[in-house]
Amino acid sequence: LARGRSVRLTGQAGSGRTALLDAVAADCADLAPDGVVRLNGRGRTGADLLHALFDTVYKAPGHRPDRDELLALVRSIGAVVTVDDLEIGGAALDELLAATPECAFLLAATPDVTTPGVDAHLEEVLLAGLGRGASLALLEKVVERSLTEEERNWAGDLWFESEGLPLRFVQAGSLLVQRDRLRAGPEAFDEYDYFEPRADDAPPAPAAIAAEAIDVPLPSLGEGAAPAVLL
Repeated sequence: LARGRSVRLTGQAGSGRTALLDAVAADCADLAPDGVVRLNGRGRTGADLLHALFDTVYKAPGHRPDRDELLALVRSIGAVVTVDDLEIGGAALDELLAATPECAFLLAATPDVTTPGVDAHLEEVLLAGLGRGASLALLEKVVERSLTEEERNWAGDLWFESEGLPLRFVQAGSLLVQRDRLRAGPEAFDEYDYFEPRADDAPPAPAAIAAEAIDVPLPSLGEGAAPAVLL
């Protein structure tokens, strides 16, 4: 990007594309005269992205230039442009890049998006999953403690099943935090309104189980890979 070249970052959902774009945008703030422009490509055509680029740089609310004026104005923009969730490829992407010769693009897309044309001159970067060690380190960062041996074995199986997708380990960390609170006792959750308030005419609540007697099993691999219901 510092040399004015554009990059297409490909990775499946949960691979950390957005997090990487955020980090790169922070590091590129001073690279180009018009700074960093951050766009989202979901549901947007190439023309939509050009208008969004114009709106961000020129800050002309209420003015929507026609195509000829738009192309003349964006041609002089010099910015690092990040586009998350890109949905265009092929000739449409070629036209976007050709219309903005002074911009360096960092484009993030899923593998099913059409590849760019042969004349796009894009660097292709495949965002693969994390290694096992990095995945466990991410999990420990989320739970803010060291993992037990049982948890490390569970996380190793999850790493194999999820192919190291970072999002899965952020979610798995949330499951472990939830498990820690449950093991601390139901009253720990009740204090933060995790349970619905009891009706006035409800029967008395059963006595709380002693914290040391609570055994909360680790989530299954299926729950670790798709934790939305538990969370």
